[in-house]
Amino acid sequence: MTDPARFLADLAACTRFFSRLPLPKLGPADDPDTPPDFRRIPRAAPLAGILIALPAALIGLILGWTALPELATAIFIVGTLAATTGALHEDGLADVADGFFGGTTADRRLEIMKDSRIGTFGALALVVSVGLRSVLLATLLERFGAGEAMILFLGAEALSRTLMVWQWSQLPSARPDGLGNRFGTPDRRAAGQAAVFGALCLLPSAVALSVPALSLGLILAGLAAHGIGRLARAKIGGFTGDVLGAVQQVSAIAFLLGLAMIP
Repeated sequence: MTDPARFLADLAACTRFFSRLPLPKLGPADDPDTPPDFRRIPRAAPLAGILIALPAALIGLILGWTALPELATAIFIVGTLAATTGALHEDGLADVADGFFGGTTADRRLEIMKDSRIGTFGALALVVSVGLRSVLLATLLERFGAGEAMILFLGAEALSRTLMVWQWSQLPSARPDGLGNRFGTPDRRAAGQAAVFGALCLLPSAVALSVPALSLGLILAGLAAHGIGRLARAKIGGFTGDVLGAVQQVSAIAFLLGLAMIP
């Protein structure tokens, strides 16, 4: 059985690591100064995804009740989410695009990914990512209204982090000094718990959507996460923090794409 105090501490640790939200100490088991234990805390990633996306969802809800065009509202949502995370996952996506398609060997790809400068492939990936997310969110705002659209947005953020944990637990670490070797990787129990919490977080979306739309969104998101994982194994031999960020970004977009494709 999950200890509520321990889970709350894991949720806080996960939220702090993946965002810039200034969370205070949450309960007696929470120690903000302790390094994260990635063997366990990723189980809270789906719920952390919702907490991290709440400021952006609130902005979307408020602006959705104004006469502002849906696309402008969607851009504000995407921008607020990036500010909340410190563009952590966007940076990962750009690094993966630059490294995977700009290098010819695994070592060279890892070297490029570690470089803080952004290249042509990374810039193009960000343009496509931000553009697609904005257009897809605008479509949902127009189709469902602000309230239901923000529920779907939160569901996408929870699902994408569930799939991130899935790939995280399946792939070996690509760097000897990477996240996996420093802080561990999610064990089977943590990955299973993340899947359960992710499914629970999707229940409100399931109420709002038709079965075909939800099914297509889930299928596309799963295929996207799996595809990034397979590509990472082929290109660099496993995962890095950048790869996990790319999984989150691409699977969230794929889920929204599936929802938008079926009325």
